[in-house]
Amino acid sequence: MRRTSASLVAGALVAALAWSSGPSSPAIALDPSPGVADLTQDLNQILADSRLTIGRAGVVVRSAESGEELYATDAGKLMIPASNTKLFTSAAAVETLGLDYRFATTVLHSGRKLGSVVNGDLVLRGTGDPTMLAEDYDALAAQVAKAGVKVVTGKLVADDTWFDSVRLGQDWAWDDETAYYAAPISALTASPDRDYDAGSVIVSVAADGGKLKVSTTPESDYLKIVNRATVGTSNNVLIERQHGTATVVISGTVASSYSEWVAVDDPTAYASSLFRKALAGHGVKVLGKTVTGAAPKDAKELAARESMPLSELLVPFMKLSNNIHAEILTKAMGRKVAGQGTWAAGLKVSTDFAKANGVEVLNIRDGSGLSRRDGFTPASIARLLTAVRAKPWFQTWYDALPIAGNQDRFVGGTLRSRMRDTAAANNVRAKTGSLTGVTALSGYVTSADGEPLVFSIMLNQYLSGSPKDIEDKIAIRLAQFTRAAAVNDAADRRRAAIAEQPGDLECSWLKPVQC
Repeated sequence: MRRTSASLVAGALVAALAWSSGPSSPAIALDPSPGVADLTQDLNQILADSRLTIGRAGVVVRSAESGEELYATDAGKLMIPASNTKLFTSAAAVETLGLDYRFATTVLHSGRKLGSVVNGDLVLRGTGDPTMLAEDYDALAAQVAKAGVKVVTGKLVADDTWFDSVRLGQDWAWDDETAYYAAPISALTASPDRDYDAGSVIVSVAADGGKLKVSTTPESDYLKIVNRATVGTSNNVLIERQHGTATVVISGTVASSYSEWVAVDDPTAYASSLFRKALAGHGVKVLGKTVTGAAPKDAKELAARESMPLSELLVPFMKLSNNIHAEILTKAMGRKVAGQGTWAAGLKVSTDFAKANGVEVLNIRDGSGLSRRDGFTPASIARLLTAVRAKPWFQTWYDALPIAGNQDRFVGGTLRSRMRDTAAANNVRAKTGSLTGVTALSGYVTSADGEPLVFSIMLNQYLSGSPKDIEDKIAIRLAQFTRAAAVNDAADRRRAAIAEQPGDLECSWLKPVQC
């Protein structure tokens, strides 16, 4: 619609007001209607927060249906996305692998099987299943025993060749090495719980009658535990794996109990140790050592397990912002498209998917967003969010996004403690992202008019505690947005019931706090 001269004057006045009260590069109203002008002024005021004076803020808001830009400030600037990277990884994985994709874990044997004896090797072959628990390896061992095998004369071969041998992202911080959210990536791995934190073990310590009791979940002799902690009047304990080893040192004081999720050094060795223990428990004896290698082409299958489909895995992946799922899916995409289970091959798939959907400005270095060299613009994220709405798989993917203010952990996810009792609660569906000095929130919200909107908020290089409350204020204001008229109660439109939470890491990366 063409503007009248009166509309142009009104637009200029709004721009002048926004400039005087907004951030260093404020947006102007892109539509002269009172509702959009009011939204522009409010978002500029929110972004004028002093914590962002030395930082960077990029924000874009668009109509999900028409693509009309309602607000933009520094929307074209490249910024660190943190876990907003998972929006691209998850969408590319669903498009490439399909919602029905399942990871397979199989047990094979080489040589000849004579009665209860396998004259050859037993092979455990994985394709990256992050949902494998100790009980699943036990179930595979039970299948082997049920097939009549009691003795294997050769070795236990751990076949993780579906992926390459590069375990850690090339840009990941060295001091994250033992953190479960930066665990090594392998085609053979195991999780300690149904969050499916693949490649990690839960190490627990408890004060019991003046003594300390140490345990692991799953029960395993893979880790070597060195306990230097003592009973004290408070929990001030550090549980940390030593660099490049399987040795976990516990130090400090323990008053009651404490648990830490610890990344293992070698997920292939960890998984195969669980399987060997399970075999022994079912009366299957492997005479040789455990080694790594590829299964012979003529090896015969004895047992198999498939994971849940990707449509279900999306829930723990996206709701809890699981980094390991993102990296495993990245390598799985590379394996399917290029026959190479590598980061390079998988990231090319993600990049090609983004470009095919109108996103040109991006730099993807990993699947999860742990790398500080990942770079997206708010505009590129909003463009992706708009484009995927036309995909046949969109509803399943959309349902996997965290939902603001919903306290159910597998519904609200990393947004479950945010925006409660506001217009955004059970409305905003968005992906969070957090690193030190980085926070992002991008997704969908329905306005007060019932209009679906997409938005991307990226805040970088601040020195304060995490300003997630700024994201929440913007999202709440979008939930209150109406084109018809300005919101009258300024206090109400900026009110946010925001629960405090640690800000430098994703909520679900802060086990065992579970904020």
